[in-house]
Amino acid sequence: MVDKGASTVRLIHFTLQEYLGTHSDLFGKAHATMAETCLTYLNFQHVKDLSACASLDRRGMPFLEYSSLYWGTHMRMERSDRAKTLALELLGRCDSHTAAKYLWKSVKKGLPNYCYATGKPFPGLHCISYFGIADVADTLIQMNRWDVNQRDSAGMTPLIWAARYGHEDVVLLLLQQKHIKPDQRDREGRTALSWAAENGHEGVVRFFLGPQFVNPGSMGRLWGAPLIMGQIFGPRYVNPDAPDMSYGLTPLSWAAKNGHEGIVKLLLERKDVTPDTPDTQYRTPLSWAAGNGHEGTVKLLLERKDVTPDTPTLYGQTPLWWAAGKSYEGIVKLLLERNDVTPDTPDTLYGQTPLSRAAENGHEGIVKLLLERKDVTPNTPDRQYGQTPLSRAAENGHAGIVKLLLERKDVTPDTPDTRDGLTPLILAAKNRHASIVELLQA
Repeated sequence: MVDKGASTVRLIHFTLQEYLGTHSDLFGKAHATMAETCLTYLNFQHVKDLSACASLDRRGMPFLEYSSLYWGTHMRMERSDRAKTLALELLGRCDSHTAAKYLWKSVKKGLPNYCYATGKPFPGLHCISYFGIADVADTLIQMNRWDVNQRDSAGMTPLIWAARYGHEDVVLLLLQQKHIKPDQRDREGRTALSWAAENGHEGVVRFFLGPQFVNPGSMGRLWGAPLIMGQIFGPRYVNPDAPDMSYGLTPLSWAAKNGHEGIVKLLLERKDVTPDTPDTQYRTPLSWAAGNGHEGTVKLLLERKDVTPDTPTLYGQTPLWWAAGKSYEGIVKLLLERNDVTPDTPDTLYGQTPLSRAAENGHEGIVKLLLERKDVTPNTPDRQYGQTPLSRAAENGHAGIVKLLLERKDVTPDTPDTRDGLTPLILAAKNRHASIVELLQA
């Protein structure tokens, strides 16, 4: 029976519905059945032969694509002995199977351009680590056909794939291998710990920060390069402060950027983690946390004496500048409570102050906070077009902010910009902000 009003489908006789509900094994395990079906299809000889047909049009084969992309997803949800046997058969020739090509095409969409490499994309151990199926991964390792440290065409190891997607059981399995190198980097220069920190996999991060991967005395900051650390303490050393080679973000920066407070706490407990390390754009973990609105993370970082809360980026944007421009009022309050934060610092790119940014974007609460400060000049023009905070607020229709600024004696209401000589009144009229025109004419 279809109940269109409730958008539900139900059986007419409740007794039958009740019977089916108490006999959950009546139809078998759905995901296990799907995994077996997909794997059986992929192991058919005519599907195996497709790998050699590079020019074959596969657009009319939707189940081939579905099976290639999702057999592992179904199997991770429900196991069966038959599915495991079929998976091992597929993975044994995964390097050349068309399923690996489909999977790689899908996976690489979420990777940077550096990963668009040729060659064998997904060896068997990499594939099963990506899906996160530990018992199959264990069998593959015992077969000794795959190197646990082998890189795929993206430079990623099985450990990096498992860590990136938070498959704790697979990560633990790989870390237990005698010859594992847990601090290997991919082509972007990122480690498994870096990926886990970015994606918020706290359990995985704990594994990498375990005592078996820590250098004696936590001397990482003094010794510097991971290569030197590896020579002294062995290849199992994990450098928790290693920046990537593309953007220079440390694991702490990645965690702070995405607001993973638990991981930030774990990393800040380490003596060999420098909490104020800037990336290639000179953005610190605090800058990333403030700019993305992660108030809890900002609090954690501001509690550290070795964190400078007013560090500017390559273009002069301070943490306060980022927070003010994005309406993160709680973070602005935290930063303004500090004596070592200068609240009127303009960036070096356009010369906008935090007040100018807040006024332009209509963040009235932040404008109030900044105007309460004696060390904020409310009439400072920027360097791009010579617009004052009042000019930017008037142009963008923020009447409440215009009113706040007009209440100040040190705000000149008719200051023209340097681009076209337009005053706040002309800008408001030009953009049809009638209420602001009235305020400025009063």
